[in-house]
Amino acid sequence: MHQAQVQEWGQAPKYIEANESAPGPDEVRITVLATGVHQVVRSRAAGKHYSSGTPPHVPGVDGVGKTDDGQLVYWFSMERGTMADRVNIPKRNVRPLPEGTDPVQAAGIVNPALSSWMALKTRTEGLPADFTVLIVGATSASGRVAISLARALGAKKVIGAARNKTVLGTLSLDAMVVLADKPEDTDWSSLGDVDVILDYVYGPVTAHLLASLKSQRLTQYVHIGGLSGQELLLPGAVLRSKNLTIRGSGPGAWRMQDVADSIDELLEVVKGVPEQPIKLVKLKDIEAVWDEPVSAGRLVIQP
Repeated sequence: MHQAQVQEWGQAPKYIEANESAPGPDEVRITVLATGVHQVVRSRAAGKHYSSGTPPHVPGVDGVGKTDDGQLVYWFSMERGTMADRVNIPKRNVRPLPEGTDPVQAAGIVNPALSSWMALKTRTEGLPADFTVLIVGATSASGRVAISLARALGAKKVIGAARNKTVLGTLSLDAMVVLADKPEDTDWSSLGDVDVILDYVYGPVTAHLLASLKSQRLTQYVHIGGLSGQELLLPGAVLRSKNLTIRGSGPGAWRMQDVADSIDELLEVVKGVPEQPIKLVKLKDIEAVWDEPVSAGRLVIQP
């Protein structure tokens, strides 16, 4: 059997031969069809995520494959790497893939979808019917999927913010804000009332956004990703002068059991998400392509 393995932090994963173990009594063996290189996968593989553990490290947190009895399934696991020919996954983390779902699309977008899904499901409270959501980083893989998921969960108005005005214009948004090269030059004046903010960017962009916010009703801010930085300098006056809650969303803020409880519903919703751009690469080429920029969409690995 072959797998991808990071032998030292800072190195690209190598394609190696590995011993295959039999599944335990509470595990199921899955032949991998596709697994996504998500932001969290890259962060963990660089040793920079709080769940990275120690090397050697097999990248990957989810995927699509077939069980020994031929069932097409999706699985997720923060404990087991997924970039291999076959994996043994706890049964509680394996779900049938809804009929009609494209396996490669699912491998590429379920994890990005989980980011906004879990944020809206577990890190917000009492959102009104027909709520308004602002997605900061709307052109990212996660941000694109968040548009569809927010609507599925009741959003009437979806506002997207990102740097690329042309790409923003191709998304199914009700309004958009173009991020300026200098965060303080971004014009947030058109926002109006916002019920929830899903933030994939963070850093100075978020500091300026929250300082500029003029929503007349409670705004629930949820930090999901840090495409622009991992630190936020926020004056206390912003918190005192806004009707604002601030939360984060990720493992720890929610439990893996919370994912398990809602993943079947998410998989049904994902089946209806418009096709997303995917770059498909063979597992044997993982080291060569790992550091290559992916201009659009999500990198998906196939054995």
